[in-house]
Amino acid sequence: MSKKSPKATLRSLVSASALAAMVAFGVPLLAATVAHADFRVCNATQNLVGVAIGYRATEGWTTEGWWQVPASTCATLIEGELQSRYYYLYAEDAARGGRWTGNVNMCVAENEFKVVGVNDCFARGFQRMGFKEYDTGRQGSWMVQLSDTPGTQEGHN
Repeated sequence: MSKKSPKATLRSLVSASALAAMVAFGVPLLAATVAHADFRVCNATQNLVGVAIGYRATEGWTTEGWWQVPASTCATLIEGELQSRYYYLYAEDAARGGRWTGNVNMCVAENEFKVVGVNDCFARGFQRMGFKEYDTGRQGSWMVQLSDTPGTQEGHN
């Protein structure tokens, strides 16, 4: 019979405790530990924020909106592994009219929308807004934090 080192015994105890907890709490615990890849926006303001996203799809440049992101919550805009390196974001504070913008012009609509193409927005019945570019570095997931403080809106995974 081999003798276990104190560290190995501690690891065995911790592993057994973790397994017992997982069995006691069942499958939902296991599902909660699975990492999900996606593009999320978190609203660190005290107001409701409307968000639109732009990205390159097989049918061409596409913009979609509006996600309503309540104060101090997050929303998933794209579920699953990210397929592009660059994503574009535009957001508006519903109460105070503040905006998170950039210099990449894309189309948006007044109500819920999905628009293919970024040219001739006005001629096609849409508005043109400046979206901010986020370089995800081809990472599988990305999160953007919207706040009232300039410089804290940078995305990260």
